[in-house]
Amino acid sequence: MIETQFLGVPDVDAWIFFGLSITAFFTSIVGVVTGTAGGLLLLAVMAFFFEPATLLPLHTIIMLLTSVHMVFMFWRHILKATVLPFLAGAIVGATLGANIFIALSAAILQGIIGIFILILTWLPKITTAGGEKKRFAVVGFVVTFLGIFVSATGTLLASFIASAAPTRQNHVATMGALMVCSHVTKIVAFGVLGIALSAYVPLMISMVAGAALGNWVGSKMLDRMQEQIFRTIFKILLTILGLRLIWIGLRGLGWF
Repeated sequence: MIETQFLGVPDVDAWIFFGLSITAFFTSIVGVVTGTAGGLLLLAVMAFFFEPATLLPLHTIIMLLTSVHMVFMFWRHILKATVLPFLAGAIVGATLGANIFIALSAAILQGIIGIFILILTWLPKITTAGGEKKRFAVVGFVVTFLGIFVSATGTLLASFIASAAPTRQNHVATMGALMVCSHVTKIVAFGVLGIALSAYVPLMISMVAGAALGNWVGSKMLDRMQEQIFRTIFKILLTILGLRLIWIGLRGLGWF
């Protein structure tokens, strides 16, 4: 870690400060246009500069505020029937996840998420199994539970939303709303664990501002994109990210 502070942010100089803000801008564009991956890409970059104990709650707060902005822009397109069941599952997932935050291996979880992503992407009938309310209650639990340990689990959620959303606007709006539910429950769990991030407020403000601008630019690109192109890019990106997570998990276990 570097021994410097910019605007009082620990171990962050001006280059990293503005570099992360620009990264938040571009990853938000990716997240809107593809319906997934933006948060995961941002997490991958932030991992170069922060220890896991700081990285996970910091990333969660930034993604929460970014998702709130997304909901504000697309709220008319939210699939509202999914929200309450997902929230109920998320509360249970955050509660259970907080109790074993230290004990579980992040490498194993990353590998599991990667495998799930590939299965859900290429076997879409799984993402439509059961009734919608029960399905999203279970998804809320799984996404939030795993999110305690690896933070960026939106890619896993995106596969289920893709099966329920008739349009790309529905997909993006519902993704934002459900991730708000997941992030809020995780932040409460991190607060219970005593994790404080007040020194990082200037960085969070700057990154959220960059992400909000990225959301706006991405929304303009989304309106001009054909539905089939959106679905194709979405599926390719999910596959790449799933394979990447499996690779990271195996490497974390010392297999490579």
